Amino acid sequence: MIDFPAGLSALTDRYDVVLCDVWGVIHNGVRNFPEACEALERFNKDHGPVVLISNAPRPSQDVLSQLDGLKVQREAWSAFVTSGDATRSLLTPRAGEKVWKIGPERDAPLWAGLDLTLAGCEDADFILCSGLYDDEAETPEDYRDRLKVAADRGLLFICANPDRVVQRGDKLIFCAGALADLYEELGGKVVMAGKPFAAIYDLALAEAERLKGGPVDRSRVLCIGDGIITDVLGAENQKLACLFVAKGIHGDKALGPDGLLAPEAVAKLLAAESVGATHAIADLVW
Repeated sequence: MIDFPAGLSALTDRYDVVLCDVWGVIHNGVRNFPEACEALERFNKDHGPVVLISNAPRPSQDVLSQLDGLKVQREAWSAFVTSGDATRSLLTPRAGEKVWKIGPERDAPLWAGLDLTLAGCEDADFILCSGLYDDEAETPEDYRDRLKVAADRGLLFICANPDRVVQRGDKLIFCAGALADLYEELGGKVVMAGKPFAAIYDLALAEAERLKGGPVDRSRVLCIGDGIITDVLGAENQKLACLFVAKGIHGDKALGPDGLLAPEAVAKLLAAESVGATHAIADLVW
């Protein structure tokens, strides 16, 4: 049975650590969500560390400026780990190889300082994908022919962001995970390090242990996120509790005719992906 708390404050007696998604929970890429930021700040101050855990395909230090620009207060969190951090650990052993890099130039910190040579799909040793080159205009289908060449050559596809789509303002845009899906459809092999995969959770829990100065009781860790196949599935795989933020990328699908969260609609969204959540809420609030 899914619990439907009125806010994060109703869960403070059950959890000592929060691992919180970023995009879709505390901002939408254009503006922050003040009530969500306040809720995290209050938990972080009075109840236990908040570790932000994001599928951003750049090292966490290079994403901080975005949070600051969106006026997400630093008091709302104590540590920050990204899919980019986890991905760099996969790239380091491939020093000296040629890479077909797919993604915008803003993601350059992902491979900065690593001994990799840029190449195309015809002569690369592997693929590194952080997103679409132009996610405002392109779709995965624009990449089908080139990905088919790479898949036929047996290239490994390292996906730096498992998200399929993300909300930017009022628009949904494709992410690297959508290209990874297409690559697998074409017979290619994909490796991912972000949510819902273990590597990023290992990093996040290590940060929580550092902040608490000792071991973390996993039964008292709460994951918060709006992505069913990333945040919710990741928590389930790690056997961690999850607060599903049911609006986020799902918009009004979890709402009833009265505009309020509808438990049956939430259950339907989760069942469609064969996952379960411990708690659900429309938007993150205190």
